[in-house]
Amino acid sequence: MIGIFDSGVGGLTVARAIMQQIPGYDIVYFGDTAHTPYGTKSRDTVIGYTLNNIKFLLNRGAELIVIACNTASSIATAQVLKQFSAPIFEVITPAVELAVQTSKNLNFGIIGTRATVTSGIYEKQIIEHQPRARVYSVACPLLVPLVEEGWLDRAETAMIVKKYLRPLKTRQIDTLILGCTHYPLLKKVIQRKIGKRVHLIDSSISVANRVNAFLAANTGIDRRLGRNGYLRLFVSDVTDQFKKIAEMTLKTKITFECVRT
Repeated sequence: MIGIFDSGVGGLTVARAIMQQIPGYDIVYFGDTAHTPYGTKSRDTVIGYTLNNIKFLLNRGAELIVIACNTASSIATAQVLKQFSAPIFEVITPAVELAVQTSKNLNFGIIGTRATVTSGIYEKQIIEHQPRARVYSVACPLLVPLVEEGWLDRAETAMIVKKYLRPLKTRQIDTLILGCTHYPLLKKVIQRKIGKRVHLIDSSISVANRVNAFLAANTGIDRRLGRNGYLRLFVSDVTDQFKKIAEMTLKTKITFECVRT
């Protein structure tokens, strides 16, 4: 199975992208809804949650792990790679590589949680690829709670998105990385507020491409992954909104199991 986790519902955009690009693989998903959002937590707390989540997925039969959370990817990846031998994929590196390929004027914007923006991981990786790049980051701490509440089309959400994006519009960026897997659920309003000339980089799509390429090149692992189209969803806290947004994201009826990790 492919194991995927996030602090909540946002990582289902990654599950959706994987299901679309490499259909049929068995997936086990864990949404840590009891602790969402991760972006306001301390470094040590996020690392602890991440390690526990990966152990949980491995114990449920996952052979490959996707960290479908930018905050966990930015803070915990180095520690994760020291502790686990299974193939681990994070969402930042694929998004950076796609952004660098896409940008024409090397003028990048990043939006993410406070923890992701504070880590500076996107700026660091972009500059490593393109030393002449200009990178501008904005922390958007209210967007994850708005998504988790299902406020995707509310006027209040559009107003908050517009306010967050204003500094980036003045910088005339041409490429905007959605530095949180919750943000693709707000893609329409983000595109509308930043302008149609700005390319949006959706990390869920880029990491799905990376997983697809890895499996094509590693047939031994590929053969160990189930191909029955099986999807099992776990959460650490039961919320009606999770089910509602999950069904909207995956476009199907779902059931999920509540566990304490």
